[in-house]
Amino acid sequence: MLAMKILPSPPTSSATLFFKDHNTRQASTVPNDRFEIALASAEDREEIYRIRHDVYASELGQHGENPTGKLQDDLDSFNHYLLAKINGKIFGFVSITPPDKNSYSIDKYFERNELPIEFHPALYEIRLLTVLKSHRNRELPLLLIHAAYRWVEAHGGTHVIAIGRREVIDLYQRFGLQVLDHSVKAGAVNYDLMHASIEQLAQRAQAYSQILSRIKMRTDWSLDFPLVKPAACFHGGTFFSAVGDTFETLEQRKMIINADVLDAWFPPAPRVVQTINDHLPWLLRTSPPTNCEGLIRTIARYRHVESKNILPGAGSSDLIFRALRHWLDPESRVLILDPTYGEYHHVLENVIGCQVERFQLHWDDQFQVNLKQLESELSANYDLVILVNPNSPTGQHLPREKLEPVLRRIGVHTRVWIDETYVDYAGSDQSLEAFAAQSESVVVCKSMSKVYALSGARVAYLCGGAHQLEDLRAVTPPWVIGLPSQVAAVKALENPDYYTKRYAQTHNLRQELAESLTALGWNVLPATANFLLCQLPTEHLSSSELVSKCRQQGLFLRDPGSMGNLADARLIRIAVKDSTTNQKMMKIIKNVIGS
Repeated sequence: MLAMKILPSPPTSSATLFFKDHNTRQASTVPNDRFEIALASAEDREEIYRIRHDVYASELGQHGENPTGKLQDDLDSFNHYLLAKINGKIFGFVSITPPDKNSYSIDKYFERNELPIEFHPALYEIRLLTVLKSHRNRELPLLLIHAAYRWVEAHGGTHVIAIGRREVIDLYQRFGLQVLDHSVKAGAVNYDLMHASIEQLAQRAQAYSQILSRIKMRTDWSLDFPLVKPAACFHGGTFFSAVGDTFETLEQRKMIINADVLDAWFPPAPRVVQTINDHLPWLLRTSPPTNCEGLIRTIARYRHVESKNILPGAGSSDLIFRALRHWLDPESRVLILDPTYGEYHHVLENVIGCQVERFQLHWDDQFQVNLKQLESELSANYDLVILVNPNSPTGQHLPREKLEPVLRRIGVHTRVWIDETYVDYAGSDQSLEAFAAQSESVVVCKSMSKVYALSGARVAYLCGGAHQLEDLRAVTPPWVIGLPSQVAAVKALENPDYYTKRYAQTHNLRQELAESLTALGWNVLPATANFLLCQLPTEHLSSSELVSKCRQQGLFLRDPGSMGNLADARLIRIAVKDSTTNQKMMKIIKNVIGS
């Protein structure tokens, strides 16, 4: 709960300002101060106590004035103050009382057994929301309330309590607090008791998210958690809910079809499996080569580059999170395809907060990238351009002989990241690794999950000029890839003929599946990898409905709506499986559509 007290407002209330359309004239007239939100120091507290006296004693009359000119209480020995400063001067603050001392300010006014509130170790109190007169009708109250809510959320709190001045109680309600039937008069001020769950406050935060985004651009957020809690990156893989993620019932895997992820339908090369089986106890208990030296040499040999051009990672996700956060900051400008692999826009927007532009692809063009338009867009001096090739979820591939000339003409100050997770399905001659190794600004990200049937091993690498990888080596932890995974990856690379045959089989299986889906009336996009993107007829179920109903019968499909501007496109992405499994998928889909 939040125990907040806000100073008298001018005729137009803060609540009105905060929840008006952020494009209105009223909102645009707010002065562009630069705010700093920080945790109060010991020196700051002396100024806070003076402001509290000026406000709650001299101005509001809640307390009597005292000769020290300061106001504080017993809770100050363990509470936390969040400050709003402008040019180093305090213009507002809010206090948070943690639950570990089991003491709140509301205990002075109410008996706990009379309140409809559960007092538990995750209940925080937020109090003393205070803003100087010059900023009471502006963004500081919003920032401080939001900072308090985020403090509680980030520290594991689940509920908050508060008392708010009756004259501005609608402000608290607009931020999600629920007014309870308990009031108190303190001096000349009437307060109402309020309560809310963190979940309620998080949902309500959506109402002012646009305003908060605008304020964020001129806020120096100095707290050790982000201003906005990053959303989790949504992936496929929901099939594990049926298998069991604590692995007691792994036999359940035989009862489901995991076509919502793009794992290989075929097993790893026999030599991979045999080597792991022969040495598994030792592999599990033994530390791997510290820096993946042997794996790096093997990759370099089979990719025709030098070891200095390879940087290992525990799957492409490790490399995406590690490299992008190291290279970029909120001021960086990045271009990505739309739609594309969702992890990129998640890291760029939700984790780093970059300025992201989207190169829009369209179904009418079969989601193909227009290289002339792309080259024109690349002249805009982006800090990073990300190309997934072949792209996911579209399956479209830009041939190396067409893409490479465009990359040669890009300025050296624009780094280009090419994700080639599925490129081996397009052909062994289609990778740009050798080109990237000699380039000033191109980096290739290669996962060994999908094309080598090693998704569970989590092995990937970057290939680029040594100068681009040097700083990333310093933030690469030792033993980044486990020993069984290193062994599996090396043995897979040593068996290219096995995988080449499997890729050819995949093309045939994909064609057969596409023909079966087309016979249902689905619009199936031509593709090059181990999956298909399909558009459902309007008379069929929606994408989400089809996914839900197929899941009930053990078939897990992917609705790619979260991967770009596809929410209303009625699309389904489906992984290619072996012939028998493809037939099972078709039977389930027909049953669902027929029912």
